[in-house]
Amino acid sequence: MPSTFSDVDNICVNTLRFLSVDAVQKANSGHPGLPLDAAPMAYVLWLQVMKHHPANPHWFDRDRFFLSAGHGSALLYSLIHLSGYDLPLEQIKQFRQWGSITPGHPERGLTAGVEMTTGPLGQGFANGVGAAMTEAHLAARYNRDGFQVINHYTYGIVSDGDLMEGVASEAASLAGHLQLGKLIYLYDDNNITLSAGTDMAFSEDRAQRFDAYGWHTHIVEDGNDLSAIAQALDIARAETRRPSLILVRTHLGYGSPNKQDTFEAHGSPLGLDEVRLTKRNLGWPEEPAFLIPEAARAHFKTINARGEQAEAEWTAHFSDYEKQFPDLAHELTQRRSGGTAAFPDGWDTDIPLFPADEKGMATRIASGKVMNAIAAHFPALIGGSADLDPSTMTALKGLGDFQPSGVSARDRQGSNGGGWSMDGRNLHFGVREHAMGAIINGMAGHGGVVPFGATFLVFSDYMRPSIRLAALMGLHVIFVFTHDSIALGEDGPTHQPVEQLASLRAIPQLVVIRPADANETAIAWRVAIQSIDRPVVLILTRQNVPTLDRTQFASADGLQRGAYILADATGGKPDLILLASGSEVKLIVAAQQQLSAQNIQARIVSMPSWELFEDQPQAYRDAVLPPAFNVRLAVEAGVAQGWHRYVGDGGDIISVDRFGASASGDTVLREYGFTVENVCARAVALHQNKRQS
Repeated sequence: MPSTFSDVDNICVNTLRFLSVDAVQKANSGHPGLPLDAAPMAYVLWLQVMKHHPANPHWFDRDRFFLSAGHGSALLYSLIHLSGYDLPLEQIKQFRQWGSITPGHPERGLTAGVEMTTGPLGQGFANGVGAAMTEAHLAARYNRDGFQVINHYTYGIVSDGDLMEGVASEAASLAGHLQLGKLIYLYDDNNITLSAGTDMAFSEDRAQRFDAYGWHTHIVEDGNDLSAIAQALDIARAETRRPSLILVRTHLGYGSPNKQDTFEAHGSPLGLDEVRLTKRNLGWPEEPAFLIPEAARAHFKTINARGEQAEAEWTAHFSDYEKQFPDLAHELTQRRSGGTAAFPDGWDTDIPLFPADEKGMATRIASGKVMNAIAAHFPALIGGSADLDPSTMTALKGLGDFQPSGVSARDRQGSNGGGWSMDGRNLHFGVREHAMGAIINGMAGHGGVVPFGATFLVFSDYMRPSIRLAALMGLHVIFVFTHDSIALGEDGPTHQPVEQLASLRAIPQLVVIRPADANETAIAWRVAIQSIDRPVVLILTRQNVPTLDRTQFASADGLQRGAYILADATGGKPDLILLASGSEVKLIVAAQQQLSAQNIQARIVSMPSWELFEDQPQAYRDAVLPPAFNVRLAVEAGVAQGWHRYVGDGGDIISVDRFGASASGDTVLREYGFTVENVCARAVALHQNKRQS
């Protein structure tokens, strides 16, 4: 890396600045402040430090970059265009417009060179922690002496707002503990937020705070000093045991005569007059807009040339690695290919088939058995819980704990066997649900792993923004939520989920599955592993539920279709339809038998996943729930919201539309009407009303 910079470097920095400013001004919408002040650090990082190949954005050993301050997207698009990624200048000119690939905040999968969807502050910070964890894990598993086939860094630009968000604090604490030395963030330390100066709400010493987290910190006093930024990055890269935060002192809206260092520069266009004054102030031609000097264009082209060389060298290195370690190379090649191609042969060989059992088991216990059977044949599966492994049953037995190795941990056995190592597949997030969600998003975004995160269903509220972003990005992540209803009992309403199921079902592109027994749980895990283009939520019980006798009831494979006829009425002509998910399926199974004794024939439908059901052809959905037949009763221990679409105007719902209570699970269920007797009574009333009408 050069220690000195020339006039062409300053031209490149200003090209980044004013491509961004012109894009914001043309759109009459956006955030010019960050591009003006952060362009120097971004330039040094992208042009001089990062290992990336614009002609192949998906090269696996590239460095990753996360713009956590996603409101500065115009700067990222300028970097991407000038570096030679597939982003035409015309798209810069269409910033924030309908149909463009330059939206207001960066979106994964839409724009080449964008690693993650960012903008909700703090998310990108935590995503980067996940990416760095993945790099460390893969390096520990696959690198061998003389063969560093996984060897890249995770970089990011973070803002004051990012550091204020709790998710970033959670993630920073964990990153320091894990000693993620290849995680380096540039902090745009400009002392301005959207509405005021940081002195109004953010006055702690950020460097000392990150020192206390176990990070290496370094202050660059002048954000325009390219050499100082380069030196700080060199020092950070030499720090192998601590993540790094480089605090770069900048001036929001740098160069703007009237708006520099004011919050007005944060989220509004400068205005045509101020744009002209800013260009004049920084020695930039006022016309034309979107100017890219030839010197800048030529200088940025060196990125692609260096990237091409770096990838070629890595490919040759990997070829030698294949000869020395063919099994490891095959496994890594498979994992980095992504999608179903990453699935090893026989990954599902040992998924258990559970025998019928009236006592049965909790679906969280069945889940633990299934995921361990999968993990034994599927090395990409990795994850953990928010300090709840003994309760969520998500420990991967014998596969070690993901922890930094060293003097204090070298000979210590982890709680899940296999010792402490970055090769371990059990992640310990601590009581940090939100960071857990964002971190596993970053892991999935990195590639090479299929991550999961687990906690109690009620605490999914802590991580909802991360779940939403996982769905928005279509990430292959698995959320495991146990203790799924008021049936968990004595812990009371603070821990008893009521509205969470409906809340999760409201998120587009998210698959929510609440299996009824052990065998549905096994199929649910199969679906989760195979759902490569959208996240899956598994909702599991704390209490035992019967394992249904599948010689008498339909196969649990029906779960893959979201809802299926578990058992039909005699002759296939029901008097009413009973629907339920999860633990309440046992109630409608028992109710069918009692209703039959009263000459009321019921069809019982297990409905573990609305989303999978809606994916089915209309003909299948009509076969399960005939449109002309509206005598339907749904039973679920959650709010009724959403069930009306399946029971119709003539139907009924047994639900929980108030908070829970502290008592034994059986008592709470009984008091809230989740008994076979109440199901039968409500079903009889429905049937009679239909006959009378």
